[in-house]
Amino acid sequence: MADQQHTDTVKKRNKRVMLSCAAVVGGMIGLSYASVPLYELFCQVTGFGGTPQVGKDTGVEVSEKTIKVRFNADVNSGLPWQFKPEQREITVRLGEDNLAHYVAENMSVKPITGQAVYNVTPLKAGQYFSKIACFCFDEQTLQPGERVDMPVSFYVDPAIADDINTQDVKTITLSYTFFKSEASVEANDGNEDQGG
Repeated sequence: MADQQHTDTVKKRNKRVMLSCAAVVGGMIGLSYASVPLYELFCQVTGFGGTPQVGKDTGVEVSEKTIKVRFNADVNSGLPWQFKPEQREITVRLGEDNLAHYVAENMSVKPITGQAVYNVTPLKAGQYFSKIACFCFDEQTLQPGERVDMPVSFYVDPAIADDINTQDVKTITLSYTFFKSEASVEANDGNEDQGG
């Protein structure tokens, strides 16, 4: 009888340990799937990693202080587009609404959907760079040979001038890279005929 109680106790303990291990493994798997969206949310809220803020309207006083903003454009090799900024650099007043333009052209013979990812360098300036409206907020579909203007409306928060960590920042670079969207799956096996 005592041996049976001991065996039952050991079985219960083993079952508890097994369930605890399964819960830990399940939690780790869940966190691994949630880590990317949580990291992106963290970056968007804090400006960490050079992620610009998304602003509604400046609502801040325009300063007489200025800063240079450079524009960069890249296209992933899997996307047959040409993409470039209309202007390489502009000087802006802190707090002032600004408008910059990029141009994209689909060089293939098929409609393709692309999505732009972006960042700001130096990374410490990301929290002060706010985009009000941007082509990068949504996927963009271009028809074969279509060329479109892609504007971005932004401002640089005047608080950048008061932050001791950004006192040395005289130039900010806004960089975009376009990737082929997962929604842009062609009916055939995904091969792209290159145009022009």
